[in-house]
Amino acid sequence: MLRLEDLTLFVRAAALGSFSEAAREAGLPPAQVSAAIKRLETQLNIRLFARSTRSLRLTPEGETWLPFATQMLDTLHAGLQQIQAPEDEVRGTLQIAVPSDLGRNLLLSVFQAFRQRHPALRLRILFSDSLTDVFKDPVDVAFRYGNNDDASFISLPVASENRRVLVASPEWIARHEVPKTPEELCQHDVLTYILRGRVYDRWTFIRDGQMQEVQVNSSVMSDDAEVIRRLAIAGEGIANKSWLDVSDDISHGRLNIILPDYQGDKVPLNMICPHRKQLSTAVRLLYDAVSEKCATIMQHMPDR
Repeated sequence: MLRLEDLTLFVRAAALGSFSEAAREAGLPPAQVSAAIKRLETQLNIRLFARSTRSLRLTPEGETWLPFATQMLDTLHAGLQQIQAPEDEVRGTLQIAVPSDLGRNLLLSVFQAFRQRHPALRLRILFSDSLTDVFKDPVDVAFRYGNNDDASFISLPVASENRRVLVASPEWIARHEVPKTPEELCQHDVLTYILRGRVYDRWTFIRDGQMQEVQVNSSVMSDDAEVIRRLAIAGEGIANKSWLDVSDDISHGRLNIILPDYQGDKVPLNMICPHRKQLSTAVRLLYDAVSEKCATIMQHMPDR
């Protein structure tokens, strides 16, 4: 008889490419994962993984059997959803990946309220500006900025009209001559972010239907958007930030908009998950809660 836990560990080890990572995700000792795989291999009379000291990969037999193992787990999960009472549907663990700035300053309160409404549900929240691979990383949903060009996963719009706005603190504005055109940004040090090793130092602006791109000079660069926001509030320079990230700072006077006659480029926010089967009741309810919060914020975005 195949064990459910062994099947689950096999599927996760194949996705993560590591027994250790599968063990860490499940909160088990690595030796327990190795033992589970050995049991499966003995019962199936095949080798599932080719192991070496530096790599772990599926054998041809393992690759052939993986979709069947995944289908068995999906079928079991679907059956459990059918027999569970409605009050039991929002339980278990929901694993969420969210950009650092957005997560800490806007969505954390949404997650807290969501957990209070559904006390049987556990949340595992990953704050990171790294691009999450929802097929390999142990997450159920991820919130991402940017256009969705990948049709291999489900993407639901959260704030499709969100744009970047150019901001600086009142202290910075008091000490410097504020630029009146995008070209004048070249005369100032600005704050830029790094994503996947690339510095985003070409900023786009739109006015009267005309698009304009300028190369800026960075005084500080960081791969953490929250760091850039904090430095802007501290008066270290100009930042080009998503409206969702800085709307509260603007409303409380911690940051002011610069070049209000120019539109920044669009940075739509989406919620994604690997496939439609993962659109569980908990995921749908979370999507509704985040969308409602973002819709309130977007109502106050300057219409320029």
